[in-house]
Amino acid sequence: MGIIWLDEGVKVVEIMKVFAGVFAVLALYAVNAEVFLEERFADDSWEKNWIESKHSGKEFGKFVLSHGKFFNDPEEDKGIQTSQDARFYALSTKFKPFSNKESTLVVQFTVKHEQNIDCGGGYVKVFDCNLDPKDMHGDTPYLLMFGPDICGPGTKKVHVIFNYKGKNLLINKDIRCKDDVFTHLYSLVVRSDNTYEVLIDNEKVESGTLEGDWNFLPPKKIKDPEAKKPEDWDDKPTIDDPDDKKPDDWDQPEHIPDPDATKPEDWDDEMDGEWEPPMIDNPDYKGEWKPKQIDNPAYKGPWIHPEIDNPEYKPDNELYKKDEICAIGFDLWQVKSGTIFDNVLITDDAEYAKEVGEQIWRARMEGEKKMKDEQDEEERKKREAESKTEKEDDEDDDEDEDEDEEGSEVETGDDQGDDHEEHDEL
Repeated sequence: MGIIWLDEGVKVVEIMKVFAGVFAVLALYAVNAEVFLEERFADDSWEKNWIESKHSGKEFGKFVLSHGKFFNDPEEDKGIQTSQDARFYALSTKFKPFSNKESTLVVQFTVKHEQNIDCGGGYVKVFDCNLDPKDMHGDTPYLLMFGPDICGPGTKKVHVIFNYKGKNLLINKDIRCKDDVFTHLYSLVVRSDNTYEVLIDNEKVESGTLEGDWNFLPPKKIKDPEAKKPEDWDDKPTIDDPDDKKPDDWDQPEHIPDPDATKPEDWDDEMDGEWEPPMIDNPDYKGEWKPKQIDNPAYKGPWIHPEIDNPEYKPDNELYKKDEICAIGFDLWQVKSGTIFDNVLITDDAEYAKEVGEQIWRARMEGEKKMKDEQDEEERKKREAESKTEKEDDEDDDEDEDEDEEGSEVETGDDQGDDHEEHDEL
């Protein structure tokens, strides 16, 4: 990569080779990848494809197109932003139906909580074709739900919820989400071998099997209902030593009268009652006696309840499979608005999604941090200048008050002099 100097003295970096390489990589992945939805929210045309819910009984907030308060590129960084506080949001779009049978499913998008969100969702829901976008609401059935959810210091998690046979199943692991004000990339990969991965900013934060990390199926094994612990089973590792005897002088009271206490001279038995010395801890008190422990010769170890195959367990090799994937939407509640969603991608190629995410996310976040730092520095300087001005104003006010007081004293002195002269003339 070379550097070209023009006659005007402007330095131009030759980046065509870099872009060519990037596009070549993406093109290579795109040949093998099937992209079912890719939404960049580049302009107002998104309003034609994304439909706001009109479900009765809800006061839905509006999404607006915005790059936010700090960004890397004012055009490329545009996304849809929640714009009203304390509102539900319900927005969705449909696409050509497909099934992920025998293939990988990737759901990916970016989230930017630039308002430093206190309580609200940042996730997406994926639906089948039964979705009515104009009637979407919190109880609308969905296929899966994925993304960050924040509410106070106690809830900062990534939801991964699958609907299986009519039940919404939460992941049995705790995945922590990002809670800063910058753009982050969230990716869910579900493979046809019933494994999954969750990535944040293209880094794997969780993975495993669907059967192992969700309660899709009943357990393979259950405790044998016919098995009982034998009555003679001894599971105590130690026992009292039968030869250990309590010492004769062991039993002593816990408290005794204070031997150094004396009856006050002014104590009146008739008025005050019979005097009794105060009690103190007995230094000879040893507590409850217990015999020492020895190994139990009859100890057999802890009894383990035998297990048998669960007759209700039936394996399902297609836990991953969704027969009809047709829509994606945002169904959220936010106390403080300002979240920007962007770069929604649904594909069957995890590597393609990773490459797209890398090209979109990293430069954006770095640019956001740079602009945010500059804004913070400007704000700091502004506060310092305002503080300095206020201090100078206070000092000027103090000087004016001192001058007023001095002037008042001079005027008072002159008046007294005039009175004195008039008195002399008289």
